[in-house]
Amino acid sequence: MKTKELKGRKYIISAAADGIGLSIAKKINEHGGIVYVTDVDEKKIKLINSQNKFKNTIFASKLDSTNPNEVKNYFKSFKKIDGIINNVGIAGPTNYLKNVTIKDWNQTIDTNLNSHFYFSKFAIPLLIKNNKGSIINISSTAGLFGFAQRSPYAASKWGIIGLTKTMAIELGKNKIRVNAICPGSVEGDRMNRVIKAKAKLIKSNPKKVKKELEYMVSLKSFVTKEDIASMALFLLSDKSKNISGQIMTVDGNTERMI
Repeated sequence: MKTKELKGRKYIISAAADGIGLSIAKKINEHGGIVYVTDVDEKKIKLINSQNKFKNTIFASKLDSTNPNEVKNYFKSFKKIDGIINNVGIAGPTNYLKNVTIKDWNQTIDTNLNSHFYFSKFAIPLLIKNNKGSIINISSTAGLFGFAQRSPYAASKWGIIGLTKTMAIELGKNKIRVNAICPGSVEGDRMNRVIKAKAKLIKSNPKKVKKELEYMVSLKSFVTKEDIASMALFLLSDKSKNISGQIMTVDGNTERMI
């Protein structure tokens, strides 16, 4: 059911030209909010800006979230915001730790963790001026369990949990709530690529790897990006006005990672 509970509120979402980020943007838009989407994909940015249904409600800009100067300059264009969603993330390499390259490790940490720091650092002064707001960091169930052959990804997602908890403590006095969403295995192309990469590494079949992942979930199924968007809507709304510093899993109850 569509409502106007976010009417007039402004939110910034990183890496949101497609996937989970775009689903969150659409969900906010459906409930009256104005969304500023950033991404590095110029074609997808142009596509969003060309759609009449998003005119004056979703604005997309090209931005490299791993570049602190670009992020700093981007936030200079805002006088007021009501929240941010740190959504940037890459899968990183699928490999045993001893074979992970330093380049791949640094790229994964820089993209998945440092970008959250940059966005938060430059958004916080705006939220403090507003004396309220909501920050959502997208982590993963990999931030709660060890994840074999995915060490850079797991480390970055664990880092996001620590960042979330700390920010919530620091910003509580300013009525700024900070929470993390931990998606489990999310249906879509990205998860399919992860499954194929793991199957190749361990010399297995992608269908078997997928079944093993589903087996580790109590509900025996993957979640959808719309499921994540619904949780984000809740955390941005006044329904969660006293919820901060929490790790919200949307995963069908993952028991452990493989």
